[in-house]
Amino acid sequence: MRKYLNLFDFTQKVDYKTEILSGLTVALALVPEAIAFALIPGFSPLTGLYAAFVLALVTAILGGRPGMISGATGAVAVLFIGLILELKRNFPGIEPEIILNYVFATVIIAGILQILAGVLRLGKFIRLVPHPVMFGFVNGLAIIIFMAQFPNFYQKGTDALLSGGPLYTMLGLTLLTMLIIWGFPKLTKAVPSSLLAIIVVSAIVIGFGIDTLTVADTMKEGESIKGGFPPLSIPQIPLTFETFKIIFPYAGIVAGVGLIESLLTLNIIDEITETRGSGNKECVAQGTANILSGFLSGMGGCAMIGQSLINTSSGARARLSGITAAVMLLVFIMFGSSLIERLPMAALIGLMFMVAIGTFEWASFKTFGKMPKSDVVVMVLVTFITAITHNLAVAVLLGVVISALAYSWENAKRIRARKYIDDKGVKHYEIYGPLFFGSTTAFADKFDVQTDPTEVIIDFRESRVADMSGIEALNKLTERYRKVGKKIHLRHLSKDCKLLLANADEIIDVNVLEDPTYKVVVDKV
Repeated sequence: MRKYLNLFDFTQKVDYKTEILSGLTVALALVPEAIAFALIPGFSPLTGLYAAFVLALVTAILGGRPGMISGATGAVAVLFIGLILELKRNFPGIEPEIILNYVFATVIIAGILQILAGVLRLGKFIRLVPHPVMFGFVNGLAIIIFMAQFPNFYQKGTDALLSGGPLYTMLGLTLLTMLIIWGFPKLTKAVPSSLLAIIVVSAIVIGFGIDTLTVADTMKEGESIKGGFPPLSIPQIPLTFETFKIIFPYAGIVAGVGLIESLLTLNIIDEITETRGSGNKECVAQGTANILSGFLSGMGGCAMIGQSLINTSSGARARLSGITAAVMLLVFIMFGSSLIERLPMAALIGLMFMVAIGTFEWASFKTFGKMPKSDVVVMVLVTFITAITHNLAVAVLLGVVISALAYSWENAKRIRARKYIDDKGVKHYEIYGPLFFGSTTAFADKFDVQTDPTEVIIDFRESRVADMSGIEALNKLTERYRKVGKKIHLRHLSKDCKLLLANADEIIDVNVLEDPTYKVVVDKV
């Protein structure tokens, strides 16, 4: 009989076996990624592994999305390259140990900023990310995950691709891993297929003594993942304004990139699991995790979409899987380093290839010819920028900006005016569509000031003045009518529009007519 436990979330049932086995799979997948990301800015493997442990544990307990996995990530790791170069410019001959202290301080400040974002409830703004941007982000990330595996096919310490027997061995073992992950669930889902694939391929390599690349081969000579519990590291840096000026900009970028990637990953996992996570709670959890990571010799990080998808595809839906992954990762560091270092990279490469294939939104190809051209352009552009630059924050922000501009342009073309003269000789302009910065020119072109009668009414029943540009457009229109001695009235303004006009009473002076039978539309949001 299946046993269940309510762990930290008393409204959700937790399947022990699925959560623990899934967590073990994720822990194995975290090892090579954490090592690789630590090596990007030149840190030791343990700096990445400690970060992975702390982030996975804290966000599993406190995060807003059960089942989501956090750890050291490439998006955050590349940011430290700029910080290191900045430190070397300001402090020639600075020691690597001192650089690490600045890195830890940067991670701590980034964590504080992320907590502030959660407290100020800024996580909700991730909802402003359009669907084409989400498609582009996911597709770009899938390409990054896929391409990141190819350096493992190089000969150790060189840029030369493996050839002959070693290459065929790697390819064969990788394909075997992918085949097991794809085929085993068709037989049974009692054990996560990812974990089974790693075990089977590792057993074949170790049992038959096959000469192939292992986890140990991904590290520099003399380095190891063996270590103890993350040591306390209080950053030893000068507490001066100059120091703050150096690290604060990087802390802000780390915080922003980390939150964008984490919240987008949260949305993706929400869609997969058909549940709803808390963005603001995740912001606080990410911040807390990064603060602790900085104090425990970790390089910081954020949510990891690859490992999160491994976890959810294995059936994990609760916090226990993330906790298990973190604890097992620490066990590997403290007691199982010699065994983990013998794992064949082919097994982990095959796993990540399958993650990349599962991550890519293949359905996005069906949208070509069905979605507006602007959406297709945004999706392709975000995919391209994400895949080429690996800068997820810039890709997403650029996609949002372009989507907003495209939306504004479309709305700007929708403003219309129905014109008629009543029996009293008053000309009416019934406006349709929003009056905002994008539509002011089209709005102004609707009026024939010279030939209009002496009294004009502009009816906003089907429109609204949205911003200061709309106010200024009304101001200019008023001046045009005033110069020729004609009177202009505004009718059916919503309450928020009248508030805008009241705030702009020094800019515009118009006579606002009210219709006693018309109820003013007021936003309820």
